[in-house]
This record gives sequence, C-alpha cells and structure tokens, in this order.
Amino acid sequence: MSSTDQKLDVQLDQLKALGVDKVYAEKASGADAERVELAALLDYVREGDTVVACKLDRIARSTAHLLSIVEMLNKKGVALRVLNIDLDTSTPTGKLMLTMLGAIATFEREMMLERQADGIAKAKEAGKYLGRKPTAKAKSAEVVALLGQGKTKEAVATELGIGVASVYRIAKEHKAGK
Repeated sequence: MSSTDQKLDVQLDQLKALGVDKVYAEKASGADAERVELAALLDYVREGDTVVACKLDRIARSTAHLLSIVEMLNKKGVALRVLNIDLDTSTPTGKLMLTMLGAIATFEREMMLERQADGIAKAKEAGKYLGRKPTAKAKSAEVVALLGQGKTKEAVATELGIGVASVYRIAKEHKAGK
C-alpha cells in the first residue's frame, strides 16, 4: 500500500470516528484539476449539515477558495469543520478564525498587487516593460491591409505573429461588415 493510500486510510478513520455518514473522496490533484466530488458535496449538503475535512487543503486550494466555499455553505445554513486546525464555523471562535483568514488573504493579495505595480514601474523606467502584446483583434486593420495586398492568410499570420485561425476570423468579420 502506498503512503498516499495510508494517508487516506488515516483520514477515513478520523471521519468514521466522528460518525461522518457520507464521504466525498477526490482523486484529482493540482490547483487546476476539476473538483467533481467537491461540487457534488456542495450540491448535496442541506441546512443543519456540517461539512468535515481532516485538513484545510483537502477542501480548498487557497484562502480565497476556502472563503468562497464557506460563503456557499453559509447560504445553505451549513457549517464547516476542519479537524487539524480545530476550525468550526458553527462556533464564535471558528467564525473569528475564518474572518482572520479572510483578512490575511486580502492583505496578501494587496501586497502582491503592490509588489507587482512596483516591479512594472521599475521595468518601465529601465525600458524593459512594453505591456501586453497586441491581440489579433488589435491587428485587424493590419490583417485586412495585408490580405488586400494579395498575401496569403498563412503569410499574414506569420508576418504579424498571430494564429492563422485569427486571420481567417478577422477576414470573415471584415467581409461580413462590408
């Protein structure tokens, strides 16, 4: 048995000891993985239920994600209990802890945006920041002009550094607009 299976067994034992009657186990990993079981859990829970997670990272991928989940649960009249940090949103202390997590998440986000703005300003001063590359849509006039010169769609795409599909779309939109 792998260590992953052993960790799952420990979590299942914890939940069983608490008398949890329905378990949702997610196999997906990574921040971008689809969370089918989490969606099913959020759909299933009813007023008066308590969602129990052994660890915070078992239910949420980030503090912002946690707060959105708790907001959904609150709207349904459902509490959240996280065993390893003794968080229980049905208690005043649990609500305080959750509020503090939200404040910390907001602070972290604002600090990140401030550092990002400072970095952009510094790069602009050094002449290294050019902003976003123009999108294909911003190059529509250039696409139409080059096609008007008789260039192939592939040649236009290569010259402008955009996808051929974008050239086809722009040409179609231009033709429809005439």
